[in-house]
Amino acid sequence: MSVLYDLPGPRARRRNLVISLITGAAIVALIVYVIMRFVQTGQFNAVKWQQFEYITVQQELLSGLGATLLAASLGSVFALLFGVVFAALRLTDFPILRGFSMSVVELFRAIPLLILIFFAYYGPLSFGFAVPKLWALVFGLTLYNGSVLAEIFRAGILAVPRGQSEAAAAVGLNRLQTLWLVLLPQAVRAMLPAIVSQLVVLLKDTALGFIITYPELLFQAKQIGGKLVFEIPYVPTYMITGVIYIGICGALSFFAYWLQKRLSRVPKTAAAATDLPRDLSGA
Repeated sequence: MSVLYDLPGPRARRRNLVISLITGAAIVALIVYVIMRFVQTGQFNAVKWQQFEYITVQQELLSGLGATLLAASLGSVFALLFGVVFAALRLTDFPILRGFSMSVVELFRAIPLLILIFFAYYGPLSFGFAVPKLWALVFGLTLYNGSVLAEIFRAGILAVPRGQSEAAAAVGLNRLQTLWLVLLPQAVRAMLPAIVSQLVVLLKDTALGFIITYPELLFQAKQIGGKLVFEIPYVPTYMITGVIYIGICGALSFFAYWLQKRLSRVPKTAAAATDLPRDLSGA
C-alpha cells in the first residue's frame, strides 16, 4: 500500500503504456538513424578497423587503459581519505576546525576539475618545477571528488540514529572512537551507492588528463584515431574506447552491488541468538 501517491487507475496505466511505447520507439529510431549515418559515411569500412589487428595498436590501448586505472586507483584512495578526514572535521566539536573544513570543501567543490588539473601541472611549471603528469591529475581528482565524498560521508553519518552516539557515549567512547567504531561502519552501508557513483565519476574524469597530455585511454584513442593510413578512424576508435569504459564502470557497479548485499546480510549466528530467549521461555 502506497502512502506517498495514489496508485494509477486503468486510464493512467494505459496512458503510461502509450508514453513508454512512444519513447521506446523514438529511442530505437534514433539508434537506427545513427547506425545508418555511420554506414553511409563509411565508419564500418574494413580499412577503418584493420588497425586493431596490429599488436602495436593493441599495446597502445592497453597502455592507455593501464594509465587510466592507475590514476583512478590513486585518485580513489586519496579522495576517500580526504573525504573521511574532512567529514570528521566538519562533525567535530571545535568551531575553528569545522569552519576550516567547510571552507576547504566548499572551495574545491566550486572549482571546476579541469582548472584544478590545469593549475596543479602548469602552476608549478611556471616556477620551473615540473610535477609528474600522473600526480597533477591525481591531485585534481583528489581535491574535487574528495570534497564531494566529504559531503556524502557527513550526510551518511548524520543519518545514523542519534541513539547510536548516545549508546557509544554511555559505554565510555570518546567522540573520535564513536565516529570510527560506531557511526562510520553503519553509515557506509547506506552511503555505498553514492560512494560508488562518485568513484565512477572519478574514473571517467581521468579523461580530463588530456589538458596536460597525460597518456590515459582517451588520449591514446585520439592518437590512434588520427592515423591517415586507416582513413582517420576516430569513430571506430572511440566506439571501442566507449565499450572499455562501459565495461570498467559496469564491473565497478556490480562489485558495489555485491558488496552492499553482503554487508546487509544478517549473520545466521545473530539470528540464532535472537531466537534463543523465545526458545528458553517456551514461547
